[in-house]
Amino acid sequence: MNKSPKERIEELVKLLNYYNYMYYVENNPVISDYEYDQLYKELVELEEKYPEYRLPDSPTQKVGGAVLEGFRTVEHKIPMLSMDNTYSREELIEFDQRIKRMADVKEVEYVVELKYDGVAVSLHYENGNFILGVTRGDGIKGDDITENLKTIKTLPLKIDYKETLEVRGEVYMRKDDFEKLNKEREKRGEVLFANPRNATAGSLKLLDPKIVAQRNLQIFIYQGFLKDGPETHWEVLEFLKKIGFPVSPYKKLCKNIEEVIEYCDEWQEKRFSLPYNIDGMVVKVNNLNLQKTLGTTTKSPRWAVAYKFPAEQVTTIVKDVIVQVGRTGTLTPVAILEPVFVSGTTVSRATLHNFDEIQRLGLKIGDRVFVEKSGEIIPKVVKVIPEVRTGNEKDVPIPEVCPVCGSKVVKDKEEVAIRCPNIRCPAQVKERIIHFASRDAMNIEGLGEKWVNILVDKGFLTDYGDIYYLKYEDLIRLERMGSKSARNLLDSIEKSKTRPFENLIYALGIRHIGIHASEILAEEFNSIDELKNATFERLSSIHEIGPIMAESIIEFFSNEENLKVIEKLKKAGVKMEKEIKEEKKDILSGLTFVITGTLKNYTRNEIQDYIKKLGGKVTDSVSKKTDYLICGDQPGSKLQKAKSLGIKIITEEEFEELVKSKMK
Repeated sequence: MNKSPKERIEELVKLLNYYNYMYYVENNPVISDYEYDQLYKELVELEEKYPEYRLPDSPTQKVGGAVLEGFRTVEHKIPMLSMDNTYSREELIEFDQRIKRMADVKEVEYVVELKYDGVAVSLHYENGNFILGVTRGDGIKGDDITENLKTIKTLPLKIDYKETLEVRGEVYMRKDDFEKLNKEREKRGEVLFANPRNATAGSLKLLDPKIVAQRNLQIFIYQGFLKDGPETHWEVLEFLKKIGFPVSPYKKLCKNIEEVIEYCDEWQEKRFSLPYNIDGMVVKVNNLNLQKTLGTTTKSPRWAVAYKFPAEQVTTIVKDVIVQVGRTGTLTPVAILEPVFVSGTTVSRATLHNFDEIQRLGLKIGDRVFVEKSGEIIPKVVKVIPEVRTGNEKDVPIPEVCPVCGSKVVKDKEEVAIRCPNIRCPAQVKERIIHFASRDAMNIEGLGEKWVNILVDKGFLTDYGDIYYLKYEDLIRLERMGSKSARNLLDSIEKSKTRPFENLIYALGIRHIGIHASEILAEEFNSIDELKNATFERLSSIHEIGPIMAESIIEFFSNEENLKVIEKLKKAGVKMEKEIKEEKKDILSGLTFVITGTLKNYTRNEIQDYIKKLGGKVTDSVSKKTDYLICGDQPGSKLQKAKSLGIKIITEEEFEELVKSKMK
C-alpha cells in the first residue's frame, strides 16, 4: 500500500527515533549503520520536498539520542554536530565540487583522518588541568562523565597549555580488550556486547569508575578550539599532539580530492591491520577560516564529510541452519542467510561455531540477525534481533546422529562440541586429506578440495595414506586431469615425503595439535615412533602441551585405524623422523623475530621456516622479548609497537646480512 508523503515522513520519524533510542540509550542496535543512513537520507529528501510536513521531533533536527539519567547534564558551548556520510568516490567528488562552488576557489586542501568506531566526547581544560568531560548527548546537551574519562590511560589529566581549551575526541576499545571483556561476561552468564563500539558506550554509562577503569578504554583527539595561532586544522592536530594529547598517527594532508580518494582507497584494505575498529575516513577542509565561511547546517558541518567503507556488520535473515562435519568429527552449525553485501563481498553463509553458541544467541530459523565480517575472517552471526520476530520463527534442532554417515553423535563432558565418532565418515575423510595436503602440513600442490572430493568419491582415496599410492594411469583417466597436471601432482606428492618432522606431525590431524604445538613436539621427540610411545605423564609435562593435548595424542595413537595409516606412510617412504641440526646452523639461537608486512623474496611461511632452521624463534606479537622486527611493505600495527618498545627494526636485506655475518 502506497503511503502519502505525510504518512511516510511520520513513519520514518517514528522508526528512526526508535532506532536512535536503541542505539544511543540502550546500546542495543537493531539495524545496521548503512540501513539507518538510507532511511535517514529518504527522510531528508522528503522533508526538503515537503517542508510543511516536517515534525518537531524529526531526527534531522537533532543529533544522536537522548541525554541519559544518572549523570549531570551539561550544555555544549559549541554544538557537537555529526557528519554527513558518503559511500562512493563520486559522492566525494560532489562534496569537493560543492566546497569549491561555495568558497569560489579552484582547489581545496583537505585533511583525511581515520573514522574511529567509538563514542564522541568533549573535553575541557582550565589552566592545563582536565576539569570536565561530556558525552555528545543530543548535540546540544550531554552527560558529565568526567570521572569515567579520567580512567582512560591515554587521556592526559594535565597538559602544557594554560589557556581555556576544549578538545573533542573518540573513545574506543581495542579488539583484544573487547574479546577479553566478552569472555568474562560469558563466564558470568551476562549478555555479550555486539561490537567494541557498544562495549565502549556501555562502559561510559557505568556509575562506578572503578569498573570503567577495568575496561581499558582508549581515546584519540581529533579537534581542538584554540584561541590564537593555528590557521589550519593540520596545525591544530600537530599542536595538540605536541602538548600531550593522543592524536592518531594515521592522517594525511591532501592537496586535492584525488589525493583524498587515493588515501581512502589505501585504508580500505589496511584497516584490518589496526588493533581497533574504523568504519571509514573523515575528510575535512584544512583551512580554518574557510571552515567558518562554509558554516554548518542544523545537523552537520558543511566543511567535513565521512567516507564510509563497505559495511562490516549488517542485518539479514537466517533462512536455515545446516550442519557441517569437520576432519576431527566436530559438527559445526552454519547459518544459511538471505544474501547480503558486507565488507565488499556478498555473504550467504555464516558460522554459528557450535550448538551452545546458538542457545547463547537465542537464535531461531527465520530470525533477523547481525552478521559480521572482518578482513578474511569467516562471516559470523554476532547478534539476534528478537524485537522484530513475527512468530513464524523455528527452533534449531540439535542433531542426535551425524548428518553424513548416520552415526550416533557424542559430546565430551569437557567440551561444547558435538562429534561424529566414526573416523571412516566420508566428510571426515575428505577434510583430513585436505588438511594433510595443505601448505603448513605436507604442502602437496595440486591436491586441493576439488580433487580430494573427486578422488574420494571415485574410491582412489580412503585416507591420506592412499595419496602416496596414486598412479599416473588412474589420474589421467579423471575428467579435466591432463597429463601435465597428473605428473605435477605426482611430483609434488613425491617431494612431500621429505617434509620437516613438525609439518608431518601437524599433517596427521591430531585433535588440538596445531602447527605451534607440532613444532614443540618435534623439538621434544626424534621420530613418530618415539612420539607414539610417549606416556601421558611425559607429554603433559612438556611446556605448552599440557593434559588436554596429551590426552588427544594418546587417543590418536591408540586408534588402530590411525596406526594402519601411519604404516602406509612408512611403506611409501615418508620420512618419519627429524633431521638432527648441525651445530654450525644454530646461528640464530637465542634470538626472537617478528615479521610484519609483505616481503620480496620470501613468503611468511618460508622465512619463518628459515629462521627456525637456523635456531631462531618466531612469534606472532611484539613484546619486550623480541630481538628483531623484520619489516616488509605495508607493515601493520606491529611496527608502531616495536618503535614504542625500542625493538630493532630491520629490512629483509638487513636480515640476510645478519645471517651472513653470523655464518662467518
